[in-house]
Amino acid sequence: MASARNRAIWLAVIAAVIISDQLTKWLILNEPAFNAINCLPDRSQCGKIEISSVFDLTMLWNFGISFGTLQSDGLMRWVLVLVTTGIAAAFGYWLLRAERWLTSLSLALVIGGAIGNLIDRIRFGAVVDFLDFSGPWFGAYIGNWPVGFPWVFNIADAGITVGAVLLFFDQFLMSRNETGDATGV
Repeated sequence: MASARNRAIWLAVIAAVIISDQLTKWLILNEPAFNAINCLPDRSQCGKIEISSVFDLTMLWNFGISFGTLQSDGLMRWVLVLVTTGIAAAFGYWLLRAERWLTSLSLALVIGGAIGNLIDRIRFGAVVDFLDFSGPWFGAYIGNWPVGFPWVFNIADAGITVGAVLLFFDQFLMSRNETGDATGV
């Protein structure tokens, strides 16, 4: 069970993810080069600012889950809101009972990201995505291996992804070590 001090730390992590996510989205939405609000109804790519050969800011409206999977609209938008709220609440319950710091950090990152994207889905019916690392390599191959990162994402997606990877590491690898330690293996 998490102490009051630890709960405050994990709440601060959740808040940091939400605030950084919403602040960066606010900056994108208010940049005229992206024409973000005007391109929302037709679901088109809004605008792009080329930063480097590796990274650009590309405004896209994501009507699905992380990285554009399971695109939905209308009633399904509200189903996603309910599912996301339920997952965040369940992870919050788990966070309050987590004993390992890595479990808590992982859950806090996922919760913060889920809430960040939930805010967008409620406000706009879609999520603001803008971080584009596809660079010149997307669509290119080295041998038979594709090169590049084809998805445009946001800070909330990054929090969810990093949190999920850390949670997998914590639950499957760290718990295995604890089991091995307990059995003397």
